[in-house]
Amino acid sequence: MRRRVEARPACSRPEATKKDPEEKQHRQPEATRGRTYSSVLLNFGKCVLLLIIIPPFLNYASLQREEQMLLPQGGQVVDVGLGQKMHLLCKGRGKPVVVLDAPAGMSSDTWLHVQESVSSVTQVCTYDRVGLGFSKRAFPNETTGTEKVWGLSTTGRMVDDLQRLLRAANISMPFILVGSELGALNSRFYAHIHDVQVSDLVLIDPIPEEVFEEQQWNEYWYGKLLPSLHAQQLSAAAGLSRILIILGVLEPSIKGENVSEEVVQRQKYLLSNPVHQSSAVDEHYFMNESAAQVRDITKFKPLSSMISVSVLTGDLFDQQMPEHLNQVLSAGFVCAECRWTHMCRQPECSVPVMALVCILPMCLVAALSCLAQRNCLRSEGTMPVKG
Repeated sequence: MRRRVEARPACSRPEATKKDPEEKQHRQPEATRGRTYSSVLLNFGKCVLLLIIIPPFLNYASLQREEQMLLPQGGQVVDVGLGQKMHLLCKGRGKPVVVLDAPAGMSSDTWLHVQESVSSVTQVCTYDRVGLGFSKRAFPNETTGTEKVWGLSTTGRMVDDLQRLLRAANISMPFILVGSELGALNSRFYAHIHDVQVSDLVLIDPIPEEVFEEQQWNEYWYGKLLPSLHAQQLSAAAGLSRILIILGVLEPSIKGENVSEEVVQRQKYLLSNPVHQSSAVDEHYFMNESAAQVRDITKFKPLSSMISVSVLTGDLFDQQMPEHLNQVLSAGFVCAECRWTHMCRQPECSVPVMALVCILPMCLVAALSCLAQRNCLRSEGTMPVKG
């Protein structure tokens, strides 16, 4: 009986078998290249993810450690109610107390030389506005009730915060209130609202409200200045500012031979702090509203005739600002209530942000000397300052 032999299919023929290794050799490089590209993309994604996560995490951890280390010696964090805490630093002894209010977005370190100079005459107190420096940021729902009309980061709310801080810290009243730029707006507003608490008002380079009605000012303020501040805020939030500081690309504005290393490190801490930078943005953003609040309060309630007003101005020009705006600002603050004005000229101090560090101690002491001659300033155990 013969066995039936079936024909092999074409695919199993020797010729087809010989072609298979050649096809596999062509397919293997393509598969290898596909796996290589996927691996590269996966590793790149991991690196990007690490770069996004690690710097902010390390920056946050560093900020938590530095907050306690860099708190100014002698400073205190005062509970002012509503779950809110503010930083206050007082030096010297005597009455009346001098209270200093800094420009927009700046911490109390701005006054370091002013405070050292004037503390030899009387007690001088500096503070950080809410969200700046070592003062905790407020929440939108926190209010005293009567100040619901004041938005966060506006002069009305800042004045309410300052008034609660001074009462909580038992600061002797009436006191001399000194303010620069936004601090000058706050000081004027405070003197109109709480006139019995203020004996003298000293305004340093005050901003005239009229400048906020200038189209060029709005273009500069909202088109150039605020975007740069937003960039600083995002850089701090991403942890990039700390890296730039380490590389020496980013430097603090307050520095120099007469500035201690502690202050420099504290300024670097604030540059890397997204809460501080965010609050600085808010203060600049609502500057126009703050000016409007001051303009309204001056119409509603005149300043008490018992308060003397002094103005200190400089001849510094901001090269980043349009010339027209520099001229408006340099024209001076027109104040019908002012008793006297004092022009401080120091050509070697050409950087506006450093004005309070390098020229104003002398000018402010001169202003307080004028107040002393009118027997407004007396210091326990010391002689009044002489100009």
